[in-house]
Amino acid sequence: MGKIMKFSIKTSTLSIAAILISFNTFASDINSKVVSADDITWGYLNPLRGELSPGAANLWGDRTKDTATGMLVRFKKGFESPPHIHNITYRGVVIDGLMHNDDPSAEKMLLPSGSFWTQPAGEDHITAANGESNLIYLEIDSGPYLVQPSAEKFDNGERPLNLHRDNIVWLNNHDLHDIKAKGVKSSFLWDRNSTIGGSMVKLPVGYDGTIYSQASEFRMVVISGEIKYRSNQKSDVKNLAAGSYIESTGDFSHNITNPTDQEVTIYIRTNAKYQVM
Repeated sequence: MGKIMKFSIKTSTLSIAAILISFNTFASDINSKVVSADDITWGYLNPLRGELSPGAANLWGDRTKDTATGMLVRFKKGFESPPHIHNITYRGVVIDGLMHNDDPSAEKMLLPSGSFWTQPAGEDHITAANGESNLIYLEIDSGPYLVQPSAEKFDNGERPLNLHRDNIVWLNNHDLHDIKAKGVKSSFLWDRNSTIGGSMVKLPVGYDGTIYSQASEFRMVVISGEIKYRSNQKSDVKNLAAGSYIESTGDFSHNITNPTDQEVTIYIRTNAKYQVM
C-alpha cells in the first residue's frame, strides 16, 4: 500500500509540474507594451538637418534599419519640404494639425486629424504642414526610411492615395460581425497580401468595453481623443492621449473606456481579426 501511495504522489507532482510548465509556456507567448504620449523620447527624422528636420520618435521597430516600423513625426507650422522621394513606401495618419502630401505641382489639399495617405517608394512629392501643431503616425513595412533627391525618382507600380477624413466610409455593428459594441464604427484602410492590414476604429462617447485579439502582431495608436486603458495583464489604469501606443501578442483583452465628450479614433495594425465588444 505504501508503495502505491508513493507512486501516486509522484504522479500528482508530475501532473502539477506539467500544468505549470504548460501555463508558463502559454504566458511567455503573451506580451504587451503601452507607451504614453507623455513618455515619448524625440529625435530628428533627418539628424543631419538638426532643428530644420521634423521631429521623430519610434513607437515600434527602428526606422534606421531594414525592418517594419511605426513612428510619430511632428512638423512646425509652415514646414514645407523640397521635392524628394523615399526608398520605401510609407503610410501616414494625421493625428494633429493640417498636412499636405502630393506632387510638387499639385494644389494644396490639407488633411486634418483622422485623414490617411500613402506615399509610394520612388514617387516625387512634397510634404507641408499648416496647423499650429502638426503630428502624424508614419508606418513602413521595411526600412531603412531614407529621403532621396527627386532626380532618383522611379515608378514602383503603386499609386499614392490621399483620403480626407470626411471621405472615409465607416461601418458599424450592423455591418461587421467583429464589431459587436453599439455605437462603434470601423473603416478598413489597407491590406498587404492578406497577411497584415490596417484599419481605424471610432469609439463613441461613454464607450466602456474590450478590444480582443489573438494576433501575433497587434498594434494600436490613439489618433484622436483620450482613453482610459487597462490590460488583462495589469490592473492599473492608464490615461492615454493622442499619440499613445499599445501592442500585444497572443490571446489578449484590451479594456478601454472613453470618458470624454468626443469620439475617440484608434488606428490598428494587425495580422489577424480582432473584435470590439
